[in-house]
Amino acid sequence: MSPDRAPVGARFRRFRERLTAEGPERFGGPGQRAGYGAPHPPGDVEPVDRPRRRGRKDGGGEQLNVPPAEFTSYYGRPILKAPVWKWDIAAYLFTGGLAAGSSMLAAGGQLTGRPALRRAGRVAALAAVSASAYFLVNDLGKPSRFHHMLRVAKLTSPMSVGTWILTAFGPAAGLAAVAEAAPWLPERGVLGLARRLLPPVGQTAGLLAATTAPALATYTGVLLADTAVPSWHEAYPELPTIFAGSALASGAGVGLIAAPPAQAGPARRLAVAGAALELWGSHRVENRLGLLSEPYTVGTAGRLLRAGRALTAAGVAGALVGRRSRALSALSGGALLAAAVCTRFGIFHGGVASAKDPKYTVVPQRERARQRDGQTPDDSGPGAGPNPG
Repeated sequence: MSPDRAPVGARFRRFRERLTAEGPERFGGPGQRAGYGAPHPPGDVEPVDRPRRRGRKDGGGEQLNVPPAEFTSYYGRPILKAPVWKWDIAAYLFTGGLAAGSSMLAAGGQLTGRPALRRAGRVAALAAVSASAYFLVNDLGKPSRFHHMLRVAKLTSPMSVGTWILTAFGPAAGLAAVAEAAPWLPERGVLGLARRLLPPVGQTAGLLAATTAPALATYTGVLLADTAVPSWHEAYPELPTIFAGSALASGAGVGLIAAPPAQAGPARRLAVAGAALELWGSHRVENRLGLLSEPYTVGTAGRLLRAGRALTAAGVAGALVGRRSRALSALSGGALLAAAVCTRFGIFHGGVASAKDPKYTVVPQRERARQRDGQTPDDSGPGAGPNPG
């Protein structure tokens, strides 16, 4: 600034004094605001409605010149990374539940004096838990990784807790199943001693496996709900219930197939209880979650879950009607096993589908934000409708 020029404040005061003395017309002309050249409308002309401005209630704020942006995704990419799990994890969900349900069936047969039911449950539990170990190790890539998870016991991690549950259940179920071979051993020598010791040891091991079975049947539901996958995470109250019911129904299916109708009473009761839990939980996840229920009703997941419900209903009906028919009981047991497969794979595919579509992440977040701000959720906004794909 030149030292000869007056300060800005002094020049502004002189301008204000001149404006007061000479009037605004001197600087803006008749009917205009001083210094801006913006004409005032004549008094006999109706004012023109201006576009609404977004911001203050008195009309201030930024003028809305463009419509609200419609969200798709960032360069067409999903917001969440879809689970890298493949079919072997879905199979692991089924075999783990089958092992738990079969073990509980075997304990029921042991406590009620039904040897065929006990034997079928123990053998099926060992076969299923062995398959579970294979599927889990196949997903991990190296058997040593399962061993490494045993270095830590972390109660806040469903994976860590599940590893210890599987470690406790597997040997107990295996020992109970091996005890079923005691009658085939010779009566003398070392094998004769094993023949006498295995039955009581097998009884203890069978009850221990049955005690661990509820945790084995439900922890996988907690594991899925603990992820960021929208349709899994939002269904955290229902997934353990669905998996528990599916485990009971699959164990009942084993009993209906392998045991004669005279000994299959506990299996039939187990089928009714498991079907009730599974159907209730499936109904909840398909109706309670709002937009996040959609992945369970369309596509592969929807077809699998509908087939699972139909097979479950057919299996329970056959189990109740065919109390004296070995063939009908076996068909009912097969239907219950197939229903458990469909249910586990349906839940798996529904969660994967929700992670791949950005709307299942963004729309619920916007609704929660509106609710926090005291606004009404707008389900008719962009991305709130069914997935066109």
